[in-house]
Amino acid sequence: MKFVAFERTKQGTGASRRLRITGRTPGIVYGGTTDPQNIELDHNALWHALKKEAFHSSILEMELNGVSSQVLLRDVQMHPFKQLVLHIDFQRVDANTTLHMKVPLHFSGEENSPAVKADACLINHVMTELDIACLPANLPEFIRVDLSGLKKGASLHLNDITLPEGVKAVTHGKPNPVLVSVVEPAAEEVVAAPAAVAEAPKGKAAAKKK
Repeated sequence: MKFVAFERTKQGTGASRRLRITGRTPGIVYGGTTDPQNIELDHNALWHALKKEAFHSSILEMELNGVSSQVLLRDVQMHPFKQLVLHIDFQRVDANTTLHMKVPLHFSGEENSPAVKADACLINHVMTELDIACLPANLPEFIRVDLSGLKKGASLHLNDITLPEGVKAVTHGKPNPVLVSVVEPAAEEVVAAPAAVAEAPKGKAAAKKK
């Protein structure tokens, strides 16, 4: 994805507040061999870009002063209750430096799996994104996970899927985490019919007739 940034000369809380009033969002670009650079972006364009998954998980092309460079989105500060981006951080990309990123998992095929189709099980997505390490050239926008083979009583682990070439998972001490679990349908409870009302003793019934 490509976006346009502008050089920001004024800094400080007051300057950032005035910048937001004009429809711009303050930001910074850091990393690499150059010093951190203050930038500003058009807020409306940024707001719509942030709604796209690729803006969060892929290498972005930033145009600044007519020069294009590759960056990654690293942090976004949002207003507590307004639809307003307060600040945004980007990191420069070095082709020879390993990246550590969170990449979304795209699941497919679960409706055709034996667990769902034959046994009416529920599929629980334990993880929706995966921490990975790779060079910029190997960074995937997302990782596909096929669930069409899931069966009742089974789970899908990290070792059950094939990662893209050059991509390694970062599991933070968990060698083979669960990605998806199969939840069996709850057994239906049989509600007993209410017991019939006992007949009154014959003696009492006879007394009432009198």
